[in-house]
Amino acid sequence: MEGPIPSTISQLTNLSQLRVSDLSGSNMPFPELQYMKNMQRLILRNCLIVGPLPVYIGEMTRLKTLDLSFNRLTGRIPDTFQSLNLDHLFLSNNSLTGEVPSWILNSNVYIDVSYNNFTQSPSVGCQPSSVNLVSSHSSTVSNSVAWCLRKDLSCSTKPQHHSLFINCGGSTMNFEGNEYEEDLTTRGPSYFFASSEKWAFSSSGVFMGNDNANYIASNPFALNVTGADFYKTARLAPSSLKYYGLCLRKGSYRVQLHFAEVMYSDDSTFSSLGRRIFDVSIQGSVVLKDFNIAEEASGFGKGITKEFNDTFVNGSTLEIHLYWAGKGTTAIPDRGVYGPLISAITVTPNFDPDTGLLSVGAIIGIVIASCVLLLLILAVLRKKGYLGGKDIVDEELRGLELQTGYFTLRQIKAATNNFDHANKIGEGGFGPVYKGVLPDGAVIAVKQLSSKSKQGNREFVNEIGMISALQHPNLVRLYGCCIEGNQLLLIYEYLENNCLARALFGKCYLFVPLYPFKH
Repeated sequence: MEGPIPSTISQLTNLSQLRVSDLSGSNMPFPELQYMKNMQRLILRNCLIVGPLPVYIGEMTRLKTLDLSFNRLTGRIPDTFQSLNLDHLFLSNNSLTGEVPSWILNSNVYIDVSYNNFTQSPSVGCQPSSVNLVSSHSSTVSNSVAWCLRKDLSCSTKPQHHSLFINCGGSTMNFEGNEYEEDLTTRGPSYFFASSEKWAFSSSGVFMGNDNANYIASNPFALNVTGADFYKTARLAPSSLKYYGLCLRKGSYRVQLHFAEVMYSDDSTFSSLGRRIFDVSIQGSVVLKDFNIAEEASGFGKGITKEFNDTFVNGSTLEIHLYWAGKGTTAIPDRGVYGPLISAITVTPNFDPDTGLLSVGAIIGIVIASCVLLLLILAVLRKKGYLGGKDIVDEELRGLELQTGYFTLRQIKAATNNFDHANKIGEGGFGPVYKGVLPDGAVIAVKQLSSKSKQGNREFVNEIGMISALQHPNLVRLYGCCIEGNQLLLIYEYLENNCLARALFGKCYLFVPLYPFKH
């Protein structure tokens, strides 16, 4: 049917129930119903109604059920609604603003004001009593509002999940190596349930003609259900059923929706004549229109899976919405058997999730890089003289038993302040001479052979052996040597202010050269 609802309908003043849903056509204002004082059930769901809520509805004192969900209503909830003696109030999926009235938050009746644009609200949790407030607030509200009240159900922490397995209406079970979480909550008319910010569902609506109908299907006709065990039970709703994957990482996902019709009999009786038809949307886009489980599965009690292989999660929330658009039967085999039904949900990533553990390739790369870095550090330290100890690299020096002491390059660098130019006391034919001070206070002279010297290590060793064998009161004492890498050093006793003349004619000590002159 198409709107608008004619104003002449208000002449039916004794009408007690008016149910109109899912009209097509253009927007229309709220119909003139102010004279219908005997109204007990008023359902105008998804009828393209725009504008504010009429104040006169508060004067319908006999009203028990009011469903104005899925319209385009704006403004505040009138104070006159507080005087109504309602059992169910559904105002979800509109654009209502202002503050959520305190009488709603404190109510014991089933009220659904989810998916609106409220900008103010007292401090309240996700599910106060029997009131559904999920996504009820505008995106402009502060972060002080609970995460479940915000428009996009934003994750309160860093998104960490990358898969989801739910046994809708059933207990915990394992299937194909995955554990499907239980979903056994029996409440449904206006209910929001969250499982530790991993997944949640929102159920809305009351079954026509059967206020006590169950929201979990459990195979009343004992059908021989084929397929996985999760097909034996299901969750259903009279109007709207939404499942949410929470705190999911950004990326593409594979969504599998599992269905099996278990509420009709598989025989030739009246109970087999029921037809369940509903729509399914994922992330706001319709993926199944006028979906009939039994027709798709070719019979009752037969499992069927619908796959959607490229569902993108841009924020952190995946929304799966099952919605009854008023089609199909509503009273077979009993009143209230209709609406969306689902057995299980499987969500897996189309990307390689980062589990926080390093891959084998990454570990190998880190080990190789660490080894290379360590070798570079050792090479630099060795070059600077901090490593090497008494290791004599040249094979000609290995096994040599010197008759004098041995110094490390690190010790000599410390004594000469890293061969500081200020400590240089002379320059010979084979290299410079530096003054130094050992840790025990002994002053030394260090003869550093020039790298340009043509003398070989073998000859250097011979000279050390010769000098260390010489003993005379007038000879300068040789403390020792240092042989590390390309460094060839002799360490002598240091004498202050000596010269060649005094060495030849005076009573003094001689500075023995590394290589004596040949005569």
